[in-house]
Amino acid sequence: MGDAQTEDEAAAELERLAREIARHNRLYHGEDAPEISDADYDALVRRNAALERDFPHLVREDSPSRQVGAAPEGPLAKVAHALPMLSLDNAFADEEVAEFVARVRRFLKLSEDEEVALTAEPKIDGLSCSLRYEKGVLVLAATRGDGSVGEDVTPNARTIADIPERLRGEAPAVFEIRGEVYMSKADFAALNARQAEAGGKIFANPRNAAAGSLRQKDPAITAARPLRFYAHGWGEATAVPGDTQLAVMRSIEAWGVPVSADLERFTDLGPLLAFYRGIEAKRADLGFDIDGVVYKVDRLDWQRRLGQVARAPRWALAHKFPAERAETILEAIDIQVGRTGKLTPVARLTPVSVGGVTVTNATLHNADEIARLGVRVGDRVLIQRAGDVIPQVLENLTPGADRAPYIFPARCPQCDSEAVREEGEVDIRCTGGLICPAQRVERLRHFVSRHALDIEGLGIVHIESFFRDGLLQSPADIFRLTKAQLLGRERWAEVSAANLIAAIDSKRRPPLDRFLYALGIRHVGEVTARDLARRYRSWAGLEAMVDAALAVRAGLQPALGEDERKFALRRDKAVAAAIETPNIGPEVGNAILDFFEETHNREVLQDLFAAGVAPQDVVWETKASPVSGKTLVFTGSLETLSRDEAKAQAEKLGAKVAGSVSAKTDLVIAGPGAGSKLKKAQDLGVAVIDEAAWNALVAEAG
Repeated sequence: MGDAQTEDEAAAELERLAREIARHNRLYHGEDAPEISDADYDALVRRNAALERDFPHLVREDSPSRQVGAAPEGPLAKVAHALPMLSLDNAFADEEVAEFVARVRRFLKLSEDEEVALTAEPKIDGLSCSLRYEKGVLVLAATRGDGSVGEDVTPNARTIADIPERLRGEAPAVFEIRGEVYMSKADFAALNARQAEAGGKIFANPRNAAAGSLRQKDPAITAARPLRFYAHGWGEATAVPGDTQLAVMRSIEAWGVPVSADLERFTDLGPLLAFYRGIEAKRADLGFDIDGVVYKVDRLDWQRRLGQVARAPRWALAHKFPAERAETILEAIDIQVGRTGKLTPVARLTPVSVGGVTVTNATLHNADEIARLGVRVGDRVLIQRAGDVIPQVLENLTPGADRAPYIFPARCPQCDSEAVREEGEVDIRCTGGLICPAQRVERLRHFVSRHALDIEGLGIVHIESFFRDGLLQSPADIFRLTKAQLLGRERWAEVSAANLIAAIDSKRRPPLDRFLYALGIRHVGEVTARDLARRYRSWAGLEAMVDAALAVRAGLQPALGEDERKFALRRDKAVAAAIETPNIGPEVGNAILDFFEETHNREVLQDLFAAGVAPQDVVWETKASPVSGKTLVFTGSLETLSRDEAKAQAEKLGAKVAGSVSAKTDLVIAGPGAGSKLKKAQDLGVAVIDEAAWNALVAEAG
């Protein structure tokens, strides 16, 4: 373990990884719009796991190692799973599979000559779904969600031909069949062709199409989409028809639910890995997308003994396929400007087939990656496609060719504002903010989106049209729109114009957290916005904190002989302390201060207030209690309430909940499994109680 400086750096990286992985989980599981490949996502998760192994006392409450999927946020009803829907640990090399088998032997204390049988089957790239049958009749279908709570998609699942309304033969009183809803490659292509003809949404890949089709409010839309289902396991069951994984899967198949035709059982590592190679070889010829092979310990009594870790069973493993590769010519490099101003270089390629998919574009990530590869227009490049997001350029195959080097732009290609790289960042960003056309339209879209101000009827098509015609240039212009301006425009009549103006007027007093999120401050998502709103209660309170924190940051100067890195760490600690909000560290804190330090952002805010927008104060009724005004930390597992519920209880009792134990902590509530935080509390002499004592305190306070 490193010194204090190294710990500070590790803590900062763990904070960044937790936020970044949570964002990608939300994009993949919640919005069906992934931005990175499975391989890149797995690399982030592995980096997080490595840091947590080296610094176990820095493991965060919101650590990705404790999360599964993403909490459902859509309009569908939420449903709690009777048993959690877990994720799987991944392997990428034969040696990791061998180590998995060795771990099973060690855990179960098996001898080297005792047979360990594993089932193996292709890992379909679809949307996880649980089907609950009672007395053989389908009563509930739910998505995985965050593993504990999913979305109720029962009416939609009933439209899928592969999902029987009633199981064949004799089934247990309760049996949950779990598997993947997916779409074949041919059906996906046909769906996108129909969508294009009708002017509808074009899906990025079959997995996104399947997820979007299943999670519809109108089952008729799902029924019109060609969805399929494969079972790969089960959840709650009053009886299990077999004592092995394979036997139960054969029973599920006999009940009329499809299982993989490639499901097999192996007792030796050699044939198991040969099976993996065979599935990999025919991957491109399959009618559906797969991204690996799943291995499971066959004996169910061994599965029960092995149990699970935080988010995955010890008895299963996903052996992922390597990315698919091909060679082609780099024809051009285009710069795309995102909502936050990030300049992303995109390689335009001579079309090439990679794993059965024609690829014309690939990401170059950033300026550093272009420099590392040394790519120039006209070079022959090796690309790889990992999963179904945009491929990446892997290698320059003609590095010595006599071609002019590519110069990354120093100015934004959209607004000609300066493009800069922030300290410690790899990305280059436009400084134009709301004066940049690329950012303005996206920022306006974000401002009115469902989780921000949620202005019904003002979608991206209308925003682009109003922006193009000069009606919308800033968020405040939304609140200056009039019915007279809308009438006479194409597709706008009396009723639709009146409805939009009414929808806008209804959002002039937005909740403080939604208003904060709507501003598009870098790194400030919904959870961070909510934490800030609860902490400072009003816009005036928040602004006072920002001004004070800006003064603290501006007043800091390097000490004599202090190097730049040490000063940056000291400054970041001071910023986090000044903002004094749980779960907000230096990176997020500096992003908040940077936003308010920009004059044009302050002008946007004043313009909004002048247009009649006034964020609501947070009304958080507190009660007098023994913990009023004190700082609390919850650690370990809570058995009778969720962590959010416990935090809400504490805040209503007038306490502040922190994420780590320090000399300022007044009380620690420790559940089973409490580790480093409990030890630190004991070392510091902080009072510690258990969950039962906390519940008694809450009850006494009324």
